Amino acid sequence: MDVTSMPRGYGATLPDWVFDELTAVPGPLTSAEERMALVNRLAARNPVEGSGGPFAALVVNTADGEVVSAGVNLVLSSGLSAAHAEVVALSLAQLRVGTWDLGAEAAVERELVVNWRPCAQCYGATMWSGVRRLVVAGEGPELEELTGFDEGPMREDWAEQLRRRGIEVVSGVLREQALEVFADYRRLVAERGLTVYNARNSGDSSRGLA
Repeated sequence: MDVTSMPRGYGATLPDWVFDELTAVPGPLTSAEERMALVNRLAARNPVEGSGGPFAALVVNTADGEVVSAGVNLVLSSGLSAAHAEVVALSLAQLRVGTWDLGAEAAVERELVVNWRPCAQCYGATMWSGVRRLVVAGEGPELEELTGFDEGPMREDWAEQLRRRGIEVVSGVLREQALEVFADYRRLVAERGLTVYNARNSGDSSRGLA
């Protein structure tokens, strides 16, 4: 077996503009609305910058609003299908605090803030990350209808399954703002011919929106 060409590691790097957005925030994000507003700004800018789809996430200390990490979808810029915003944010938070378990018994309570209900991949990542709270802008078919992305075979009781595992779920935070971001993305795809990547059974992986 020839192993000389096999990679020994992998990863994705946040672009500098994300940190520009973060440093412009004046202080801790004390409300769910403040946290989601930042997520929506990052999500809106991400496809314009060419990193990936219109998705962003934050890991935040629930009590004081300190941002532990941020993530945007980096699939296109990294070439990694797993580099969804939630996975990026959770992984960077775990690196920062030095543990895979963001909800360890002695840890500060942390939450994941995302601009829509997680896809099939990010649902599992959230469940096993240790966060104690998931805050989403919304749930339902609108994301797929507006963007053309396939979010995967999610179960209908997804939120209840998280709650059973000690993860509080809050939905409907700045929902309309999130939908505006997705609608703007649809227009951007039509204007620029951006890649909308999907599993093969959902159509051509490089197709645009109809």
